[in-house]
Amino acid sequence: MNNNEKETNHETDETLTTRQGHPVTNNQNIRTVSNRGPATLENYDFIEKISHFDRERIPERVVHARGAGAHGYFEATGMAGDEPVSQYTRAKLFQEKGKKTPVFVRFSSVIHGGHSPETLRDPRGFATKFYTEDGNWDLVGNNLKVFFIRDAMKFPDMVHAFKPDPLTNIQDAERFFDFCANSPESFHMVTFLYSPYGIPANYRQMQGSGVNTYKWVNENGEGVLVKYHWEPKQGIKNLTQKEAEEIQAKNFNHATQDLYDAIEEGNYPEWDFYVQIMSDDDHPELDFDPLDDTKLWPEDQFPWKHVGKMVLNKNPEDYFNEVEQAAFGTGVLVDGLDFSDDKMLQGRTFSYSDTQRYRVGANYLQLPINAPKKQAQTNQRGGAMSYYVDKAPGQNPHINYEPSDLGGLKEAKQTGKEHTPMVQGHLVRESIERTNNTKQAGNTYREFEKWEQDELIFNLVGDLSTCAKVIQDKMIALAEEADKEYGRRLREGLANAKQETGKHKGRPLGDKDGDDAPKNAENMGHDADRY
Repeated sequence: MNNNEKETNHETDETLTTRQGHPVTNNQNIRTVSNRGPATLENYDFIEKISHFDRERIPERVVHARGAGAHGYFEATGMAGDEPVSQYTRAKLFQEKGKKTPVFVRFSSVIHGGHSPETLRDPRGFATKFYTEDGNWDLVGNNLKVFFIRDAMKFPDMVHAFKPDPLTNIQDAERFFDFCANSPESFHMVTFLYSPYGIPANYRQMQGSGVNTYKWVNENGEGVLVKYHWEPKQGIKNLTQKEAEEIQAKNFNHATQDLYDAIEEGNYPEWDFYVQIMSDDDHPELDFDPLDDTKLWPEDQFPWKHVGKMVLNKNPEDYFNEVEQAAFGTGVLVDGLDFSDDKMLQGRTFSYSDTQRYRVGANYLQLPINAPKKQAQTNQRGGAMSYYVDKAPGQNPHINYEPSDLGGLKEAKQTGKEHTPMVQGHLVRESIERTNNTKQAGNTYREFEKWEQDELIFNLVGDLSTCAKVIQDKMIALAEEADKEYGRRLREGLANAKQETGKHKGRPLGDKDGDDAPKNAENMGHDADRY
């Protein structure tokens, strides 16, 4: 190196780089205005990373590949709890008591492929498309109300770790816990996932959540933070690992069949819809950041407010056209709904719609399952699989731009006041200040019933017993930090477990005795003549 040159980073043969060869000096945080966000568009490292990630599979979804869906309607109460909903949002679908909005819901498992068993330990997707009079609103969430990570920069790494090993093509619990042990914010989600909540009994008796923090905006342009919750009127039912294995031995499509059969029989599943509401500031009185999607908002401080119900009453007429090609995006909002500065939400908002344009095509919104019920009128033209033009009645077909005095489309007049939150701070790549990674995991553990605690420890010990000791020690430390009993039971369970650590044998989550299966299949197999 020339003496006049100053070394700004140090590279080795193991240095992570971008596809352009640039050394990556911060692979933990996107660039944001202050450590809480919002994000900035010039996040080149992140955009390259997430855009490539969105194109890693074709045509199957990278995540949420296994899915089932149904049509129905959402019926509003006109209220948010005991208050008029208009106090908080001007979104039209919520304003009138009894107002019905058509919906399509896609339930899914997350990590595994399109024909994987529906009994595997995995989060479940809960995505709802509202066909409102103002256009579509997509609420894209999960059954569990928290998530593994709080910064979108880590999303591709997380999914890579949870997906099958790139060498063996078998999911490996050691890879899963290697990521989680080194991402302590994941411990709350791990606590839920390894409890019975990690294997819902079916889709009808499963909760749903928007997971991320959003905003509601009223007629005056005033915004509040909101969390969304679906609660099944059928009750909540989960499975133990043993029960799931027994069901899987008989039927690995049981949840899809359950949903389809229930609707065919007229046993229409219903969910109550609730929101939690919080003023739009950083709430220094809390020991967590309200934009952190690894946290729950305490119900005693932020009560659930009932805003309506959803009924699913019609099965798809064609699985591929409706369930497989259904495309959702967290950026699909209508007037009166808005984004918060939640860094995971902002990363998802780019990624989801980008994925659909790649997976289904540039004109995926022309497909009936994705098209709004109102007429779309745009100046967008061409692209693969375009089969009609989004023009208005009487629009001059020569004019596909705006502004124009020659019969082109015109801007809408906005009557509600624009929501204009104050944004101030230095552009940084930093984690939020109030990480508090384990406190709520301890609260969750203590709120579990004893059998749920027992199942959690049993499941964690089963999978962690195959992991390297350094991973076990980190997970035990997180459990001890969350709750002394939680940590003690995990430590004792691992001490008494059969240790087969660090072999990269590719044992999927919950596959306690699977290592013997290949040899057993050979020994149990019956000889046959060639033909």
